[in-house]
Amino acid sequence: MLNKYKPIVGRKIKFALVGCGRIAVNHFSSLEQYPSECELVAVCDIQSERANAAAEKYAVKAYYSLDAMLDAGGFDVVILTTPSGLHPFQTIICAEAGYHVVTEKPMATKMMDGIEMLKACDKAGVRLFVVKQNRQNATIQMVKKTIDEGRFGRIYSVACNVFWARPQAYYDHDEWRGTWEFDGGAFMNQASHYVDLMEWLVGSVESVQSYTATLARNIETEDSGVVAIKYRSGALGTMNVSMLTYPKNLEGSLTILGEKGTVRIGGVAVNEINHWEFEDKRSEDSGVTEASYATTSVYGFGHPLYYANVIETLQGKCDPLTDGREGLKSLELLIAIYMSARDGKKVSLPLVY
Repeated sequence: MLNKYKPIVGRKIKFALVGCGRIAVNHFSSLEQYPSECELVAVCDIQSERANAAAEKYAVKAYYSLDAMLDAGGFDVVILTTPSGLHPFQTIICAEAGYHVVTEKPMATKMMDGIEMLKACDKAGVRLFVVKQNRQNATIQMVKKTIDEGRFGRIYSVACNVFWARPQAYYDHDEWRGTWEFDGGAFMNQASHYVDLMEWLVGSVESVQSYTATLARNIETEDSGVVAIKYRSGALGTMNVSMLTYPKNLEGSLTILGEKGTVRIGGVAVNEINHWEFEDKRSEDSGVTEASYATTSVYGFGHPLYYANVIETLQGKCDPLTDGREGLKSLELLIAIYMSARDGKKVSLPLVY
């Protein structure tokens, strides 16, 4: 894989960002942490005031359409922090113009769109990165290490809770929020990273059975849902997701029960180790609480670490942690969850297209 793409060496990697909204700040601040390796050179937003504000703050060029920015060029990578339903079209035209793409989660709201994104980038010979920054958070990295080392033995049960608050004003802020075409609901948008962790940490999913509901918000998609998961290993899992928590974000947690270990990562965004116990006692376990961290948002602090991998990948030093193919795994699980809720039946994976 390392030799398939021409590495960018001897100069800074130049980034351009499209969509100067809520999550863009995490990307801007991440790039600032690598001043000798990369630089932001352009921003784009169809709302000129947002584009201008970002351009002024970071001393870069502002554009008001993606076409205009692509025509001007002068960068290597396009970061997409736009509504999820726009990612496929924008990824494809960026790839056809010869630019690598970093897209926020989810990579798409439809499975075939995700596949077409990957095909377009492969055909153009450019990288497609899908942001899964929660994988890089210290608490999750510790859990991943224990699983890879086999400390749990056989994993029996996994439970994930995402109890957050998204008031009606949140959805009313932008017309695309809470729509099927551009956003998706509580699973697709807010809990997307947790769906990813359920597959990335525990392994391949055999089937899902889910229920979703729109209980309180005036939106097309769900504000709450539950899903039961059966893994190919035989383990069972559950997810309980709601954006109706009163009065604010309460919990983003993950509990794993294994043959030889039990772990619970809690806090508002899997940022606190609440329980850590293994049959295989190790001296390193005494310091596990040091991995816990305070967080002011549900995003955590994984974006800078994610960008470290993006930069090194483009420099030809390593392979991507989450490329388009990896991104499709969690997208497929998300689509299966929605299919099950829609049809009222168990859905098996992989999906057939």
